[in-house]
Amino acid sequence: MTELGLYLGRKSINKAEISRKTGISASRLSELTLKEGSHLRAKELYLIALAMDVDPCDLLKAVFKGVELPSSLIKSNCKN
Repeated sequence: MTELGLYLGRKSINKAEISRKTGISASRLSELTLKEGSHLRAKELYLIALAMDVDPCDLLKAVFKGVELPSSLIKSNCKN
């Protein structure tokens, strides 16, 4: 199950209702909630958030909570 699937489960969201409200097909929504390799598009995330009446930023943070910049790419603010 994906982070989106877990989020919808915690909120007791009916996927059929989300599909109806957003126009995202039931099969696509199932893919997004079950298949780890699926790629959630920004528009899909935004539509799902609107259909759930939640802040899109909150949904984005919940779904992508494990995403971080690689430490090797973070520039240090320290001066030598």
